[in-house]
This record gives sequence, structure tokens and C-alpha cells, in this order.
Amino acid sequence: MKKGNSAVAVIALAILLIGGFFGFRYYQKFFGNNVEKEGYILIPHSASMNSILDSIAPYIKNKESFEAVAKDKNLGKHFNAGRYRIKLGTSNTDLVNMIKAGNQTENTYRIGDFGDVYQMVGRVTKKTELDSLRFVKDLNTIAVKKGYSNAEDLKKYFFIDTYNFFWTVTPEQFFKKFEDQYNDFWTAERKAKEEQSGLTRDQIYALASIVYKESGGKPDEQKTIAGLYLNRYRKGMKLQSDPTVIYAINKDSNFTTPIKRVFYKHLKHPSPYNTYANAGIPPGPICITDKNSVDAVLNPAQHNYIFMAADPDKFGFHRFTASDTEHAKNARDYQEWLNSKNIK
Repeated sequence: MKKGNSAVAVIALAILLIGGFFGFRYYQKFFGNNVEKEGYILIPHSASMNSILDSIAPYIKNKESFEAVAKDKNLGKHFNAGRYRIKLGTSNTDLVNMIKAGNQTENTYRIGDFGDVYQMVGRVTKKTELDSLRFVKDLNTIAVKKGYSNAEDLKKYFFIDTYNFFWTVTPEQFFKKFEDQYNDFWTAERKAKEEQSGLTRDQIYALASIVYKESGGKPDEQKTIAGLYLNRYRKGMKLQSDPTVIYAINKDSNFTTPIKRVFYKHLKHPSPYNTYANAGIPPGPICITDKNSVDAVLNPAQHNYIFMAADPDKFGFHRFTASDTEHAKNARDYQEWLNSKNIK
């Protein structure tokens, strides 16, 4: 090979090597894996490029390369707020595109038997961008538009269950999911049973909440319990449900000093929710309830029971009877059991 050709070959090889080196660097910067551990980042609507970098830095290998790609793609001006999952094997380009496209990951929210909507909001907003004050304010506005007094009147729209929402969910989006579920639940068949019951929907939900609390959320006895309270109601008897007393007292203290056990001194607590002090069905539900409890009120068991007491021999269940004498014994057995366990 001539010297000239050798020199050209060497130069060409050098160019290839240099090109390969920079090509590899370019590929690594844009398309190579830059994630060293998995996790989630939160990017609020008010985020800046620096705050995005600070959020993602603990999860990536090379902050400078991510910053270079982010600036190249103008991420600081074109991003979507959200909760994003950072996964192993992800490149800078994929990370930036994910945030620009708003491909955030939903979070799991458990709606339990909260005593009021404000308790629920306090728990929910631990996983949302908006704080509880803003959430409550907007839910109050939704309630007023529907002809209610405030967000507490929306309690019947919520069912106990696990739901998925984005971190950026707005109160309007949040409520719409439950309103749609509520509307789907009230099928023509359930509406027909509602009409046959002779109860208003608010009364149905109030009774369902009592059924839920008395049953501990277990469906086993819910239809029996619903039938018992309907028997009492239709006989003109006071419902005398302990959970309503507990709710009335806890509500009046804003749930700051909750009681768990009812004593005789509590039975006269002045509240429209106290079914020992007032006849009839409470003005609203004493907790967020579940679908099974509402269905139990719409499909109550047919029997003659008007008394129930917790069964100390079968935890979580009750002894039912139509006899006041038998009920007195059942109630005494339960009180003695509570005392033996030093439950206050």
C-alpha cells in the first residue's frame, strides 16, 4: 500500500473512531439508560426547570446529561404537572417526553366510612396537589349549585371503596367520578324499590349508614339489621342505634375527642342525629357508606325482630330478638363483656 493511501486510511479510521466516540456519547445522552433507582416525582403546576431537576436528581445517574436534554427539548416551558413514575432502563429522552406529554401515574385512594365529607377530604388531599381548604371550598360550591347547603350534603354520593385518581385531580373531576358512579348505581330497578319502600333517598342513605356501622361493614347481617330498623321505624319506635349517639357526640366535637362506647349519660345528647333522643330517621347519613348497605335497606330481610345486641360469644355479630326480656339479658351480657375487657 502506498504511503498516501496508508495515511488516508489512518485518517479515515481516526475519523470513524472519533465519530463513533461522539456518536456513542450522543446516544448515551439522549437514548441510554439514565435511571439508577425507581420512584415517583411530583411536579406541580408552579414548577420551574430547577425544581424539576431537583425532583428527578435522586433517581438518575447523570443530572447534567438530563438537564442538557431537557433544555434541548425546552422542558422548562413545556411540561405537564403530575405524579410521574421513574422506571429503571429509562432514557433522558423518554423521561422528558413523559413529562411533556403528561403521562403521569394514578395514585390509589381509599374512601372509608368517614364521619363527614371534610374528614374524607383531609385524607384524600394528602395525595393531591391541591390542599384541603381549596378542595373543600370547591366542593362547597358544587354542593350549592346542586341546591345543597355545603359539601357535607354530598355525603350520599360517595361509596366506600378503593379508587384511582391523578395527583393533579381537581375537586370537579374528583366529584364527577362519584356522581357518575352514584347515577349508575341508581338503576331503574333500585328506583322502583326506593319507591316501594316509602322512604326518601336521604332516609335510605341515613338508614344504610346505620346498617353499615352496626354491621361493622360485613354484609352477613346487613339485611337482617335493615329489616330490624325498618320494623322499629314503621312501629313508631325510636331507632335507638348506638352508632348514631357516637356520631352525634363526635360530630359536635368536630371529631377531635371521639368516643367509642356509649354510656347512659350519652343517650340524652341533644342532636338531631341521636336516635335515642329523637324518633324517626336521622336527617342524613352518619358516615359514608357502601353499596351493600344501601341494597340491604332496599332489600331488607322480613322478620319480626325489633331488638339487637352485640354477641360477646361471636365477635362482630349480634343477637336478634323480638322479646324485650330476652334483649335485656343480651344487652347485659354484652355490657359485662365490655367491662371484663376494660373497654371505656
